[in-house]
Amino acid sequence: MKVSRQQILIRGLTNRCPNCGGKTLFKKGSLFEMNKACPVCGMRIEREEGFFLGALTLSYAVTLFCYMLPLAILSHSGRVGWTATIVLAGLGAIGIPILLYRPSRSWWLGFYYFFLPTHLPANQRPLAQGEDEHT
Repeated sequence: MKVSRQQILIRGLTNRCPNCGGKTLFKKGSLFEMNKACPVCGMRIEREEGFFLGALTLSYAVTLFCYMLPLAILSHSGRVGWTATIVLAGLGAIGIPILLYRPSRSWWLGFYYFFLPTHLPANQRPLAQGEDEHT
């Protein structure tokens, strides 16, 4: 394999293309719009419809376990008042997913190729003459 699992993991954690390592996942000047394909290597980033629901799940889990759960524990212990808890929970429920939008999409793409590294274009062997991709 040209691209190792370690490289895929590092690229996923640093918002880079898992195939070539370019900083090309998102369109220049846009915070939320992803490229359909990497401008450097041409790898298709937008796979199929619904592919990035996993990124939504990652963002939700991080928000829940790293922010809301500790906030609930602090509130239950009496260290944070109810009004502050409600305000902080509301701000976190809106703000944290916005902050995690780009990283969670990159993490999800990295996780996908970490477990299926042979699906990366760089790791696919050329097809022999007369061979199709499913043989």
